[in-house]
Amino acid sequence: MTSPFSYEGKRVVVTGGYSGVGAALVELLAELGAAHITVLDIKEPTGAAQKFVQTDLNDPASVDAAIAAITADGPVDVLFNNAGVAGTLPAPVVFGINYLGLRRLTEALVDNGTLRAGGAIVNTASIAGFGWAPHLEDIKALIAIEGWDEAQAELAGREVDAYSYSKEIVQVYTMHYAKTAASKGLRVNSICPSPIDTPLLPDFRKTMSDKVIDWNVSQGNGRLATGRDVALGLAFLGAEASGFINGVNINLDGGFNASLTVGNVDFSGLA
Repeated sequence: MTSPFSYEGKRVVVTGGYSGVGAALVELLAELGAAHITVLDIKEPTGAAQKFVQTDLNDPASVDAAIAAITADGPVDVLFNNAGVAGTLPAPVVFGINYLGLRRLTEALVDNGTLRAGGAIVNTASIAGFGWAPHLEDIKALIAIEGWDEAQAELAGREVDAYSYSKEIVQVYTMHYAKTAASKGLRVNSICPSPIDTPLLPDFRKTMSDKVIDWNVSQGNGRLATGRDVALGLAFLGAEASGFINGVNINLDGGFNASLTVGNVDFSGLA
């Protein structure tokens, strides 16, 4: 009997598969028997992927070229929208890669039938996007804007932290797109990690500060997440084992948000 966690016979696409979480995910999917792994990134990975498509997710034309390349290869079972950048880059780049490129790629592969029924879309969000609730109506209004340039113009008028807000958008978009996904026989969910020990960590320490990141770790389970920790969560959401989960943002944070919700967090470390 095939394991419900297996990827045997499945074709998958991973964005941001060159390093960090993406590289760990590619290796894990290979361990789980994935038949074909396509990586979209700026840099070519050295891992177990069968195909690399050089892609700039902040460039609509580059995203469209990647869509054409993926579609030409035939049906895909799981799309992992894993690529992301920190707030050290200009806000339009952060919004482009973390949200607009993710959305353009997802909707094109769903609309043209490349993502086949029974498959899944898995987004890498962040616990930095936990503050979406007070901004829900504004984010829904943004999601209603389909044009890339129009959305960037709208975002340019908002005084927000680009990284955190981009991850709020991803969490809300995951919930928003769940009904459309279900109508196509698909699922869409996200993993929301706490700080991860990857090559991007120094950038997050620059924008969020050592104090905030170290405090977050201390109020979770006492260590940074690893790339494999996050990859395991992503792979679960793409597998048959999670087949009735749709529209859910899962915190992968060592218990930080649980403690925050019930008032068990010690804020003295931020003083």
